[in-house]
Amino acid sequence: METKKYASYAEIERELEILKLQKDINYQKLVLSFQKTKETITPQNIVNGFLSSYKEYFSNSYVSILQSILPYIIGWFINKKRGN
Repeated sequence: METKKYASYAEIERELEILKLQKDINYQKLVLSFQKTKETITPQNIVNGFLSSYKEYFSNSYVSILQSILPYIIGWFINKKRGN
């Protein structure tokens, strides 16, 4: 970081005012971010997120389960029709 050289106290005051405003803006961004996070962390949202992740997992596994069980079910119906 380069050292700044100021010609007057007015320039220093102006720079300090800019830094103060930047600090206030960053603080307000932090507060807003915290409020948004607080709003999204509710029991309902946590449960919905938990269920949606398992729903996606099980919806993808249904196909593989059906593919592995379907031949046995078809064989059972064929044997049932024959009377075995």
